[in-house]
Amino acid sequence: MSGAVSASLSARARADTILGIQRTTGTAQARLMRAETWLRYALPALLVVFMLTLLGVAILQMRGRHEQAMHVATREVEAFARLAALSLSNEAAASETRLERVLPVHLLPAGREVLVIGPTGRIRAAYPQPGPAGTFAGYLAEGEPIVMLGESAGPMRVNLQAGGQAVVVTRRLSDGSGEVAVVQKFEPFVADWWRAFGHHAISLSAIGLVLAGMATAYILQTQRAQAADEVCELVKQRLDTALGRGRCGLWDWDIARGTIFWSDSMYALLGYTPEKDLLSFGDVNALLHSEDGDLYSLARHLAASHATVDHEFRIRNASGEWIWLRTRAEIVEDAADGSRHLVGIAMDVTEQRRLAEFTATADMRLRDAVEAISEAFVLWDAGNRLVLCNSKFRDLHALASEDAVPGRRYDEVMGQGALPPVRRGIPGAERGTSRTFEVELTDGRWLQVSERRTKDGGYVSVGTDITNLKRHQEQLVASERELIGTVKDLKRSRRTLETQTQQLADLAERHLDQKARAEIANQAKSEFLANMSHELRTPLNAIMGFAELMESEVYGALGSPRYADYCRDIQQSGTYLLSVIDDILHMSRIEAKRVKLVRRTIDLDTAIASAVTLVAKEASSKSVSIDIELAGTLNVLADERALQQILLNIIQNAVKFTPEGGRVALRGRSCNGFAHLFIGDTGIGIPKAAISKLGRPFEQVETNLTRSYKGSGLGLAIARSTAELHGGSLRIRSEEGVGTLVLVRLPMPTPDRLAEVGREAERDTLTAIGELAGATRARVDTIAAL
Repeated sequence: MSGAVSASLSARARADTILGIQRTTGTAQARLMRAETWLRYALPALLVVFMLTLLGVAILQMRGRHEQAMHVATREVEAFARLAALSLSNEAAASETRLERVLPVHLLPAGREVLVIGPTGRIRAAYPQPGPAGTFAGYLAEGEPIVMLGESAGPMRVNLQAGGQAVVVTRRLSDGSGEVAVVQKFEPFVADWWRAFGHHAISLSAIGLVLAGMATAYILQTQRAQAADEVCELVKQRLDTALGRGRCGLWDWDIARGTIFWSDSMYALLGYTPEKDLLSFGDVNALLHSEDGDLYSLARHLAASHATVDHEFRIRNASGEWIWLRTRAEIVEDAADGSRHLVGIAMDVTEQRRLAEFTATADMRLRDAVEAISEAFVLWDAGNRLVLCNSKFRDLHALASEDAVPGRRYDEVMGQGALPPVRRGIPGAERGTSRTFEVELTDGRWLQVSERRTKDGGYVSVGTDITNLKRHQEQLVASERELIGTVKDLKRSRRTLETQTQQLADLAERHLDQKARAEIANQAKSEFLANMSHELRTPLNAIMGFAELMESEVYGALGSPRYADYCRDIQQSGTYLLSVIDDILHMSRIEAKRVKLVRRTIDLDTAIASAVTLVAKEASSKSVSIDIELAGTLNVLADERALQQILLNIIQNAVKFTPEGGRVALRGRSCNGFAHLFIGDTGIGIPKAAISKLGRPFEQVETNLTRSYKGSGLGLAIARSTAELHGGSLRIRSEEGVGTLVLVRLPMPTPDRLAEVGREAERDTLTAIGELAGATRARVDTIAAL
């Protein structure tokens, strides 16, 4: 059930409740809350865009009005110019200087003037009076093209000599007496446009102020709401932090609805991850221990009264363990809907419960330990009340168990007992708050009493029976006298020992001298064997050569056929003797450490095949089968000649000591960077007592009187020594009458070993070069001396 509950409480973080108070939720509200962050920035931006759009529209509208007024004015000026040209077409009208009599000048708007221009360009008449004096070109600014173009220029915007701008349209009179010009100044239109612009600016400013106020109020309101949310979240975080640090959790149980709110610290306390805003009644009840009651009985109790809750119970955490919680809560009425809530905190008291259990266990163990000690023990508190004592103390003071009850005063306890009769007392040392003294009782026992003040003002007293110690002291006094006599004897013995030590030193010196002589003799033996082997080899080669010549009858027949057999016997004996001499010579070189290995990577399968080939004839003659089985391709890092000698000696021994019809098996495999070669046979076997001698020079299993196999006894010794020179080893396991198993362990080529071989080869090369250079230098010196 704990796994199901854990799964139901772990998925996402809660967001709709703050400390048990549920927020209003709904689809639209949820969408609005998700869009709230964007709306906070989007609405002021929309207001700004709206204001800028309204300002742009107003500018475009005012510009359109200005252009429309100019267009209308241009058309009116053009129409009035046609009308004036028609009205002034006859000579009488053209000679009239008061234009208001000829033209409907009352229709002229403000800023509009009518000029009648003669053929020479002078102004003959003008309205309104007084008209401008001078010529038409002098009325306009200098360089205006309408003076030259006239009617063909059409409506044209020009600059006036008096300042300002105007729209001018000219028309020729039909009688050719001149032309009429209608001038419309811009000042009235500009003034009207600025008045309209002012009205629009005031309206836009009012709208802008209203929108700015709305935006400011909105921003302030959103900032206030955000600050309130931040404060609320900060309060929640601080409260959760405080509860979490105090190993507490807040919970709110809505009794009517059956829902329970847990704070984040409550979830953290139990190790769950919050999933739901509010937990159901059954979810929480499923986590409670069955022996500590349930929420149903608690709900019935609360429904009957408004009592507070102070209850300890066990609850299962996320890891499935039971922890102890202490809940303190009380009924709170909700003013909004009148419902009753049980609000409180839950504290983790697991450590307190464990500490109480540990304290009780420790107190029990302390009482058992105090009871088990052999001394009379008693502990009094600062008010001289009994805290603890053992049966030894009660027996010493003749107290019953009901008399020595913890909490009773000193005079009450000691008044029920009796002090032990004392024959004499020996005061001891007093150090601050502690003292120690010894007393002898009338029954002959001795007690050592140690009293010490405790830190809380009480004191502890321990009475130790030291009767045996006192008796030992008496015995020690007697022994001291004997010891003095013994010391005198020891001094005499010491002088004797010094004399013996000197003698031993002399013996050790002679032993070292004899050891050095033995080592020199051993080295001399090795050199002697090497020299003797060389001296024996020379005549032996001559004997074998002459025997071969005699057998081949090069210089004539020998006579009897037996001479040929004798010659073959001489050759076989010489060959055997030569092999023995070679073994002796090789063994002496090994002992003298004059064997130089040239190690390289060698295929073990090829080396075994080569060694088996050399003994195949002997094995075939005895019908001995040789089986070879290697686990994959095995390579060893060895000297080829030395490896061949190791394999040949071991395989030859196996074939030699295996009777007819027997079997020799060779098995190989790799293990931890070494090649292990197992050579087993079904031969005569070796006694256990003789196995330890094998591998030593000139050691053989058979004695000289019972020998049935030839051999010098150096084969296994050479094989073992050569294997050890390669960094390997050789081991022998045998059972008499069953067979023998020889394990040869040789190193395989690895990058480190190959690098080491390269360094050795480089050192040998440098040494050879040095020796060659020395020899060359000696020859040069000799030649120079000659």
